[in-house]
Amino acid sequence: MRSLLLTSLIMTLLCCQEKAFGQEVPAMPKSTQEYEWLHKFIGQWTTKSKATMGSDQPPMQCSGTLTSRRLGGFWVLNEMKGEWAGDPMTGVQTLGYDEGKKKYVGTWVDSATAFMWQYQGSVDSTGNVLTLDADGPNFTGDGKLTKFQDIYEFKSADEILMTSRMISTDGKWVTFMSGTAKRVK
Repeated sequence: MRSLLLTSLIMTLLCCQEKAFGQEVPAMPKSTQEYEWLHKFIGQWTTKSKATMGSDQPPMQCSGTLTSRRLGGFWVLNEMKGEWAGDPMTGVQTLGYDEGKKKYVGTWVDSATAFMWQYQGSVDSTGNVLTLDADGPNFTGDGKLTKFQDIYEFKSADEILMTSRMISTDGKWVTFMSGTAKRVK
């Protein structure tokens, strides 16, 4: 009986915390047009791309899938599966919007590397291109950190042009991956 009374008291305090603690319960954030923009990714896609790991190496042809889903109204989770250098690879990307920074933000991790990418970026004035900036290991140079960009251009609701590039040791942008994603559903 005693534990039932204690449980009832705790539940009453939790339900009435505004009155019990003299503070208003903070309002839940509302979805904005920036969050809604990210929902363009939601669905299942097939991907085809080519990657160049150096000027003296031939491009590698890659194909795979992209499965994108919503996490509440604020995040999109992209899971990419395919092959990298003949081995299976899975990558997971988070995308959201930071209202304080007024920037799109995200992360990328994959089964082929031990590095966690952290993005910040924006959508261009056309409303079709999301450019995400990150610092990452310079895999064509000395391994120090350099600037990278992942660029997603929505050619239509069912096709995305994807480009990844980095600043080379001579200070120029070098595209090392480009491809498309086509919506399956």
